Amino acid sequence: MEYKLFVDSDVVIDFFTDREPHANSASELFELNEQGSVKIFLSAVSINNIYYIVRRFLGHKKTIDVIELLTDMTEIVGTTKKEIVQALKNNFPDFEDSVQYSSALTIKDLDVIITRNIKDYRNSSIAVMTPLNFLKMREKNES
Repeated sequence: MEYKLFVDSDVVIDFFTDREPHANSASELFELNEQGSVKIFLSAVSINNIYYIVRRFLGHKKTIDVIELLTDMTEIVGTTKKEIVQALKNNFPDFEDSVQYSSALTIKDLDVIITRNIKDYRNSSIAVMTPLNFLKMREKNES
């Protein structure tokens, strides 16, 4: 079964900057994406955040390579006025997460939002998991 995952920018940053203790589970998600077991979706808004933070670790040129790689290996969903207006109504404590959530809502048959910041997605109608919890759930379902 291929899972459709909307991945928050914190998980992508963990993967590309090797942030411990989160890098391994983030890396596993991207490995599953390469194998075709999951399909990773990102918000276009995330790309700016990822660039800004990863650049501090890798510099401009290597970060541009990271962004190019991301565009090849993931699906990127847009953020329009519609998603911004929805984000204003979501009643999320963090506006950036609300915008992410509104973008996730546009993905047909999305299975789960993957983030390390679960508490800010409390009002989500979509399942929300940490990378580690998703991997455990997937392993349990596959066995």
